[in-house]
Amino acid sequence: MKKKQKRRTEEPVAVLRQIKNILRVIYSAEVAEELVRRLKNRMDIYGRNEIIRLKRKRYRDKPVLTERDSVLITYADNVTTKGEKPLETLHRFMRKYVKDIVTGVHILPFFPSSSDGGFAVMDYKAVAPEFGDWNHIHAIARDYHLMADLVLNHVSSKSEWFRKFLLGDRRYRDYFIWFDHEARMPEVFRPRETPLLTKFETDWGTKYVWTTFSADQVDLNYRNPEVLMRMIDVLLFYLAQGVEIIRLDAVGYVWKEAHTSCVNLSKTHQIVKLFRHILRYTAPYAMMLAEANFPYKDNISYFGEGDEAHMVYQFSLPPLVLDAFARGDASRVNQLNEVTRDDLLFFDFLASHDGIGVLGAEGFLTEEEIDNLVKLTLAHGGLVSYRVKDGVKKPYELNITYFDAINDPHNPEDPLAVKRFMASQAVMLSLRGVPGIYIHSLLGSRNYYEGVEKTGVNRMINREKLSLEALETALRDKNSLRFRVLESYLKLLDARKEIRSFHPGSKRKVIRIDDRLAAVQRRYRGQEVLAIINVSSDEIQLPGYEMRFNLIDRTFFDGRVEPYGVYALE
Repeated sequence: MKKKQKRRTEEPVAVLRQIKNILRVIYSAEVAEELVRRLKNRMDIYGRNEIIRLKRKRYRDKPVLTERDSVLITYADNVTTKGEKPLETLHRFMRKYVKDIVTGVHILPFFPSSSDGGFAVMDYKAVAPEFGDWNHIHAIARDYHLMADLVLNHVSSKSEWFRKFLLGDRRYRDYFIWFDHEARMPEVFRPRETPLLTKFETDWGTKYVWTTFSADQVDLNYRNPEVLMRMIDVLLFYLAQGVEIIRLDAVGYVWKEAHTSCVNLSKTHQIVKLFRHILRYTAPYAMMLAEANFPYKDNISYFGEGDEAHMVYQFSLPPLVLDAFARGDASRVNQLNEVTRDDLLFFDFLASHDGIGVLGAEGFLTEEEIDNLVKLTLAHGGLVSYRVKDGVKKPYELNITYFDAINDPHNPEDPLAVKRFMASQAVMLSLRGVPGIYIHSLLGSRNYYEGVEKTGVNRMINREKLSLEALETALRDKNSLRFRVLESYLKLLDARKEIRSFHPGSKRKVIRIDDRLAAVQRRYRGQEVLAIINVSSDEIQLPGYEMRFNLIDRTFFDGRVEPYGVYALE
């Protein structure tokens, strides 16, 4: 008993020592000494917060996710009704239709914002009043694992921080990266076609300010330790509001160095390590999810040596699954599954509020194959967003709902449309990771052209706001697309959560039966399941697999794989 108590006493001391070492690497020994003292004080204060204390007791310091968990991705106002705050409507919708089949929810930025669907944050510690208030967030967090965005890289140009910069407040002059004159930095990686620097007239002269994503999103300067401390306080504040999963938005862009690409730099990784230790000290149950939309090798670098993010987005998956169904060939998906180590926990997703990024396909698909996905997207009524590399425009993401990416909207009577789409989702659900399901995929939404026309923003094609009344009318009609997709999705998720072999810690083996099949064997604590998904319109016979029990529809498998069939065989 004394040894156990001694370990508990030593643990915080060891974590603080590691925090200090990281701060020395980022800044200096002198700065680290001061920051760790301030940081310990803040962590101890937040550690006494009632919500954090209750969650520590509930989870006994263990990460919160198992095979029973999946996460719905949604905006606060994706479902609305008159006379009710959207967060309340969202909560009511989930409790009525999703219930406990989906166990988590990622509410995209619900803070006051000036653009980019909430990602131009004006106030990190407020809920936008048009959505609701913190009481609504707390209510959702009591019923679901809550994920929230820590928008690290930038703030709104309308934020109080930047307003004080424009006024010349000396405290805020070094919160941002600025130049007195225009500067060319062609080596900097650009995810957008917009200029890297934006001209602002301030009370202390004309300044050219670093704006990676848009003129309204002003990059923060982490060379200033005060910026880091302010963002750590935001992180701790979110934990105290019941957030269990912290999504590190655009984390790869955080640290800038002259004469580099300014993405995925070593000090960016040090900051992620620092956050991991802060969670370990304050809220060991909480998890960090890195959003790093880059090729596979750069993406998985955010796991570090097991000391950075708990989870990383599987950015290679959306384009590779789309490629599989476009060609009726799952070999590239199987390749991704084979190269992915069993000790890496991915946040598996196919669609989100953004488009289908193609950077993650690099190394798996050739340029010609990526170009074929571009052509397919345009043929299916979608749009394409570009980045500039060496003065040349290259596709960055495909803007289209995943339903319309998988199915040709010009063939609305296709009898296999729902089955084909659900097979694509089943590929994601079969993998070793935590599934993230965008609300428009859960509801089988189609391309929303009106949003693009109104805003001129390509991503609005997959960001339609839905009336609860119209949605419920559709869901009462068993022949409607929304009903059929939602019912099919919930059936798959309900079956998955009862199969222990889908635990995130399970072992996995790709079974190469036929290139038209995505087949993976999952094994956990003596239990085993073989997931088989047909990505083609062909019927396939599998000799030797007859009379195995299919855990999805509770029948015996006869060896015949139907077009776009989905099976989980004991």
